[in-house]
Amino acid sequence: VQLQASGGGLVQAGGSLRLSCRASGRTFSGRTVGWFRQPPGKEREFVAAVKWSGGSTYYADSEKGRFTISRDVARNTVYLQMNSLKPEDTAVYYCASGSPITTSVERRQSYNYWGQGTQVTVSS
Repeated sequence: VQLQASGGGLVQAGGSLRLSCRASGRTFSGRTVGWFRQPPGKEREFVAAVKWSGGSTYYADSEKGRFTISRDVARNTVYLQMNSLKPEDTAVYYCASGSPITTSVERRQSYNYWGQGTQVTVSS
């Protein structure tokens, strides 16, 4: 399966972006799709995840209320709506697919397919 992340760009602080993650080769059925980000010089960190079956969502504490993850079953696509963006949100954002148990959705090691990343830059 190949994951294609898109939607990144340059935005001013307080602005919004919507990232998309589309799968090709197979569907997300039975999987969990997560968004991670890697700020410059830092490790990759969990942002949000959604279980394809049922749609349960999970968020990192710092993103709750600002970011919304959703899925479009017909388009086999997961979205990350990011509002009230801050300069510290600047990072390369990656989508990933895996089958983690609920308590492991935040672990990078739980995901075995990764997209190529899309750059998000928030200017102050």
